[in-house]
Formats: sequence, structure tokens, C-alpha cells
Amino acid sequence: MHTLTKKELENINGGGYGLYLVISGIIVFVIGAVDGYLRPLKCNR
Repeated sequence: MHTLTKKELENINGGGYGLYLVISGIIVFVIGAVDGYLRPLKCNR
């Protein structure tokens, strides 16, 4: 097992675009769920 030095630990980047996509997806889902609960629309069938 390789132990990372302090300089190597400072160069680690985590998250990236995936974190932003997950957070935006959760926000869009919550807005849609609240909108569907407050303004339920009937199907056109």
C-alpha cells in the first residue's frame, strides 16, 4: 500500500461535474414533485 505525501493529498480533486449533476437532478425532482402535488393535471385519455 502506498502512503500519499501531503503534496500529493493537496493535488487530489474530487467531485467535478458529477456532483453538480446529482444536486441539479435532486432539485429538479423536488420541484416537479411539489408542482405535481399542488397542481395535479389530468391525463388527456
